[in-house]
Amino acid sequence: MVSAGGLRWHLARWGDGPRQLLCLHGTGACSDSFQTLAQAWLARDAGWTLLAPDLPGQGRSAPLPPGRRGMAAMAEALRALLATLAEPPAVVLGHSAGGALMLRLALDGGLPPPTRLIGLNAALQPFDGLAGWTYPALARLLAWNPLVPPLAAWRARDLTAVRRLIAATGSTLNEDAVARYGHWLRQPTHLAGVLSMMADWDLAGLQRDLPRLQQPLTLVVGERDAVVPPAQAARLRRPGVQVQRLDGLGHLMHEEDPPRLAALLLADLDQPNAACS
Repeated sequence: MVSAGGLRWHLARWGDGPRQLLCLHGTGACSDSFQTLAQAWLARDAGWTLLAPDLPGQGRSAPLPPGRRGMAAMAEALRALLATLAEPPAVVLGHSAGGALMLRLALDGGLPPPTRLIGLNAALQPFDGLAGWTYPALARLLAWNPLVPPLAAWRARDLTAVRRLIAATGSTLNEDAVARYGHWLRQPTHLAGVLSMMADWDLAGLQRDLPRLQQPLTLVVGERDAVVPPAQAARLRRPGVQVQRLDGLGHLMHEEDPPRLAALLLADLDQPNAACS
């Protein structure tokens, strides 16, 4: 547990190598989701330290105060957490909404070059059409209702429902991972943090600011992702942005096939000036 920016954070750590990889989880997950990737990563290259915080209000970390729960506020809080580290991360990996947070942090000066940025099925664009308006509004309504997190947590006691939720992402996970998600989805405080994060997630503002991004960005896309359409990555193609597609993997690719993903990313990082293509 680490205190930073007025919050109490849970920060997972694997390995003790000189190079640091910071992992940012997506909505509904926590640092636990990177455990198998960390093991696969260190099995291939022990020269790393992998760090993964539970984002505010999720997992074991305290929530941000009311009125400061948007993407920019979360990036500011995360910047304070990074200031407690002896060395800045050499590489940042953001999954799903964690990919958007990673870019917000970079754009706001919290990850200066030459930090390498990697998005895993990064959720960087608002939903198209009516959904772009209704989903955030619905999340705000649910976040304001104190009965919703306990009711949702009660529903998650049935692991069959959790399996259906995971299957809807396009990924297939083992029973240990299903049980882990079931544990956190049964925690009302975790679910309240998830809803709060979704309610104030400003992807439109991120899209406006993306042309200012200075660091090269690698987007790794699972071809079976049923949450973030793989075609979204093609819309972000510009100088400095490279896309790597992995067949057979869904939204939770880092938990679905950690050895394959670790091998891909480490091979790329061995080329200092290259990104996946």
